[in-house]
Amino acid sequence: MKNKAICFFNSTKAWGGGEKWHYEISSGLFSKGYSTLVITNKRSELFNRVKHTGQKVYPVKISNLSFLNPFKILLLRKLFKKEKIRIIIINLSADLKVAGIAAKLAGINRIIYRRGSAIPIKNRWLNRFIFKNITTDVIANSEDTKRTILQNNPNLFPNEKIRVIYNGINIRNYDLNIKEKQYKRNNDEIIIGNIGRLVHQKGQKILIDIASELSNNNINFKLLIGGDGPLKKELVSYAEKLNIAEKIMFLGFIEEISFFMNSIDIFVLTSLWEGFGYVITEAMLYRKPVVAFNISSNPEIIEDSKTGFLVKFNNIHDFIEKLSILIKDKNLRSEFGEQGHINVKKLFDIDRAIKEVENFLDIH
Repeated sequence: MKNKAICFFNSTKAWGGGEKWHYEISSGLFSKGYSTLVITNKRSELFNRVKHTGQKVYPVKISNLSFLNPFKILLLRKLFKKEKIRIIIINLSADLKVAGIAAKLAGINRIIYRRGSAIPIKNRWLNRFIFKNITTDVIANSEDTKRTILQNNPNLFPNEKIRVIYNGINIRNYDLNIKEKQYKRNNDEIIIGNIGRLVHQKGQKILIDIASELSNNNINFKLLIGGDGPLKKELVSYAEKLNIAEKIMFLGFIEEISFFMNSIDIFVLTSLWEGFGYVITEAMLYRKPVVAFNISSNPEIIEDSKTGFLVKFNNIHDFIEKLSILIKDKNLRSEFGEQGHINVKKLFDIDRAIKEVENFLDIH
């Protein structure tokens, strides 16, 4: 069955959890001898990474209105038939409306939507049409994501055709022996870290509020925020407004995750929602205790009071209380970090995720 061509379709320019999933799963299946094709934006990080793996990769541009362009749909249909695609996995809703229709016209047997965001799908006629007539299966990256798929319409898609497959982390790609640090501790300060795109979803403004309260409580700390995005200027200005700027470092895009994780004592996540928190598993892999809101898939990754703390959503007081416990107790930080490391290796290794996808596709 390895002669079946599998297409991974993801047109975004951004690099996030969904793109990482497409890259690692397609590469993993390709390394096992499967024929894979990745279709993505030519200016994306996904395109740049895939082209070095030996997989076939084709460029594409998709907008929210591309489904109204019959020429684009027919070009994709022609490509699918030429490449003898039998299975397609599509990442974005805009892609599903275009590539899904093209795949249906090309006679592709399985048209799979991979849902990576725990945001309810809108109950619109086009979505109902696509899920009833085009989509054959859905992969959700967490139980919470699965729940939100049918939240607005329980009849949108058969529940039994939605499979939860957690994102995997390629542990072999992380050099846990690297000792270099991105930031060197000043005296006995506690280093708190966060990584994420600087966008509303990631809640870094809340993180700055937390930093302000820690400072008011005379906690000696430094907050490292990794990542870039459209809210950077606003966040920097907000930190200055609260007179907390000297306690916070905005590091931009993190090139070497090891250097960042080696610098921190505690990882914090203030996201308002998550499909699957890749960065949580990365922090746990590096033996860092985690504090995050008890929302979305976070409780599926963090074992409360064993690998970190889950706090009530948007409750800054509770967040600071749990964070303060870890700040004061080095042994507890070490205990949580070690258990988190064990859990990641046991539950979220990429090989396990690839095997689950392989079984789900029934291609082995």
